[in-house]
Amino acid sequence: MILETERLFLRPFREADAADLYHYAKDERVGPIAGWPPHASVDQSKEIINTIFAQDGVFAITLKEDDTAIGMISLIIGEKSNFPITEAEAEISYWIGVPFWGKGIVPEAIREVVRFGFEDLRLVNIWSGYYDGNVKSQTAQEKCGFRHHHIEETSQSIFIDEVRKEHISRLTKDEWTMAAYGTVSF
Repeated sequence: MILETERLFLRPFREADAADLYHYAKDERVGPIAGWPPHASVDQSKEIINTIFAQDGVFAITLKEDDTAIGMISLIIGEKSNFPITEAEAEISYWIGVPFWGKGIVPEAIREVVRFGFEDLRLVNIWSGYYDGNVKSQTAQEKCGFRHHHIEETSQSIFIDEVRKEHISRLTKDEWTMAAYGTVSF
């Protein structure tokens, strides 16, 4: 499945994306703030594509102009999520390469994945989180209508052996519908 926005294609990762993935995921400013270590090699990136990214709901963020994988966004439903949620809910997570920070690409991708989740998958809630200090992720979520729900004081990162404070936010289908079709705007 491929989702499309004005500037982006959100599509499944391919093994051929490994070099591009490594190029952006090796940067120490990207992974650690999101809870995963920088990639160490193209081979490691290929392994991540074939294991972690090889599931429904995980998309490469690509620019329409060149189809280069510049980041990742996922919509993971129910018990496969990192959060204790139902099968009518999903968790959205994302990251993007440093050269694309501050260009509105992540909010654009989030909005399309949220639309897909609520309209096509008929979800009732979409959750997201960011670790303490990740202001860019907090801002992206707020721009897309997510509201602070609670804080997990001792959230365990599954890819880095660390316990961190995680801020959890949620967007309900009703909130999204009001913003998309009503008078509320985000």
